[in-house]
Amino acid sequence: MIKNLAVYATNVTKDFMIDKNKKISVLKGISLSANYGEFISILGISGSGKSTLLSCLSSLSRPTSGEILINDINPYSLNDRKLALFRRKDIAVIFQDYNLVPALPVLENVTLPLRLSGKKIADDQIKSLLKSLNFEADITAKVANLSGGEQQKVAIARAILTDSKVIFADEPTGALDSISRQLIFEALKNFAISGKCVLMVTHDIELASMTDKSLILKDGRISKVIHRPTAEKLYQALETINE
Repeated sequence: MIKNLAVYATNVTKDFMIDKNKKISVLKGISLSANYGEFISILGISGSGKSTLLSCLSSLSRPTSGEILINDINPYSLNDRKLALFRRKDIAVIFQDYNLVPALPVLENVTLPLRLSGKKIADDQIKSLLKSLNFEADITAKVANLSGGEQQKVAIARAILTDSKVIFADEPTGALDSISRQLIFEALKNFAISGKCVLMVTHDIELASMTDKSLILKDGRISKVIHRPTAEKLYQALETINE
């Protein structure tokens, strides 16, 4: 494997059976690589395969064929115990639906993966991070009582504090106001600058234009790779795939 490569995928396909005699191919031979210290955005129209790709890359959904390596490990070759350990220590995932524990308060939701992996984080550090993300709710409140935007900030704080080598983020700013959206993006950007890797699915052209590289998906394939993207380049690429 090439040195400094955080994520590597080659010829990844993903099929779903919609009934006994019919299947649909959502990913069709995708190959990509992501380096440590790199922030990559993944864009495309709805149904292009963005979230499915992120699920396969992040060890959450086994591809139909192809190979995926994260930190030089094929997660799909691990047994259940080792896979669970890998997910706790090597990666962090920011889910579009937050994936929090509704009955637990904010503080316990943030610290849960840390406790499972044996890491200790001071409450003051958690409070400081949440404040930097413009979190305004009570940290003792149950997350079920929070707005979608505040729940998203809790999920993002949880991912950042795990200090994993790779973050996979599915629409991490979708439920946020403009101020929080920028703060979240800056937190992820700083995570990449620190030498980690971030792969982010987004519809936000403005934020994508500030990442290191953009992958444009169309019909389950990468139709274009844009290094040092600009908003103009991204709009042009997206207009082209809609033609």
